[in-house]
Amino acid sequence: MRGNILFLVFTLLLGFQLSHAKQFKNAYISFEVPERWACQLEATEWVCRSQDTNEAKEAIIILTAKEVGPSDSLAIYENHLKKPIPAALKTGGTIMSQVVTAPQQKQINNLIWIDGFHLSSEIQNYYTRYLATIKDKIAVLVTFSAHKDFYSKYATDLFKAINSLNVIATKNSLGSDPSIQGPGGSLGAISTGQGGANFPQIEPISPKEKKSNKLIFLALALVLGGIGVFLLLKMKKK
Repeated sequence: MRGNILFLVFTLLLGFQLSHAKQFKNAYISFEVPERWACQLEATEWVCRSQDTNEAKEAIIILTAKEVGPSDSLAIYENHLKKPIPAALKTGGTIMSQVVTAPQQKQINNLIWIDGFHLSSEIQNYYTRYLATIKDKIAVLVTFSAHKDFYSKYATDLFKAINSLNVIATKNSLGSDPSIQGPGGSLGAISTGQGGANFPQIEPISPKEKKSNKLIFLALALVLGGIGVFLLLKMKKK
């Protein structure tokens, strides 16, 4: 009986936290994206975002791959992400990003990635999570960007996407797909800071909306807490 109750609590919590996902796959990588999202090739980059007009402005995932060249190594990527990145503004000029979390090595599906986290490195007022790796002479960069006012909204989706990253490219993939660039130059936005220069900007959430969102989360926490206390008391009586 106790096991059934605990399973019920877990199911309730899971239902509040998880969203449906589907798998995206191209010539060099596969991972999970939200069900409502779509990915398309734009020049040499794969761009994934929501199909909803408003949500499409709130978060974006960009995939880039190239043949390994002189500017590619895990050490180079890590060193680059340790420092603020100059980012191009849509209105002209540049700003320097804020390093939110220092880059570190992260193992995902038996492959080591460099994992860094910046604010305003690709798009002003957007958090960007960088995941970069090298496999079989192919360098891969995945950037996950979300507006600072909406980051918590997409946190679960981004967590699932990151932990499902699987590089499927082999050395035979070189030259077989136009989205895999040659060995010259740098790996996508990791060295240019211009990955989101043309991304549509959104208005920040008003203080009233922020307060409303906090109240919703607080109410949800109280409800879940109440359910937990009720079930614990019920178990003690038995």
